[in-house]
Amino acid sequence: MPIIASQAGKTKPINNLPKSGTIAGILPSVAECRATAWGLAKRLGAKLIDSPPAEGLYLACSIEGLWLRLRTAHRDLAIRAEFGAGRQAYRAGHASPRSEAIARACGLRRYGPRYVVDATAGLGRDAHILARLGARVTLLEQSPVILALLEDGFDRASRQTQSLDWLGHMRLIGGDAAIWLRSCAPAQRPEVVFLDPMYPRQAKGGAPRKEMQILQALLGNADDTDSLLQAARAAALDRVVVKRPRHAGPLAGEAPHYRITGRSTRFDVYLHC
Repeated sequence: MPIIASQAGKTKPINNLPKSGTIAGILPSVAECRATAWGLAKRLGAKLIDSPPAEGLYLACSIEGLWLRLRTAHRDLAIRAEFGAGRQAYRAGHASPRSEAIARACGLRRYGPRYVVDATAGLGRDAHILARLGARVTLLEQSPVILALLEDGFDRASRQTQSLDWLGHMRLIGGDAAIWLRSCAPAQRPEVVFLDPMYPRQAKGGAPRKEMQILQALLGNADDTDSLLQAARAAALDRVVVKRPRHAGPLAGEAPHYRITGRSTRFDVYLHC
């Protein structure tokens, strides 16, 4: 059954999540993972598979955690939500309100810890950085498959003592972000809403990086960006921050109040007026 996680490590059922997308099934990599894979398959309305598909997306349940994998004729790509190891852990360990453009865009350097809603959670990397810098972050994710990856990442992080502080600043919710933002009670409105919508497919140029290839295969480019931006601007008490490719046009054609531009991405800031 689809779920909503009201706090890190705590979940309860809801009924408004869409059915899982185009995964071929869930593969338990070892026998010890079969029960976990079976429970996840029931929740997502997917099937257990005994071997990877010839091509396409599938979830692989292993001792090390849950992976979303994409098999093509030439490659086998894999991603998972990772907070306690690799590049993400290094970045988080060296993050500061001054060094992180997202922190400056959200106002953490000027105002200190804030309440931020990440309305397009994805694999949670930006939300993780904000939480490590003291922000309270609610992550909204509509895809049940990505939601499962995030829950797995939270679960693995919760076993690390050094993660408990920042993990307590994060809350994971499954469902439609625009609906959640529109129905947000006045007392629960965030100071900041952060959006990182799916980048459009490139007609020319090189292939997108691994993570983007997998996410585009799962989600396509179905973001209703106009509706989401309007809902975000109505809900945010102070600002909406939108992450964009450096040379892309503004989201929904709406010019921001100002921008913070990096080497490959930028953050468009829409202030509450």
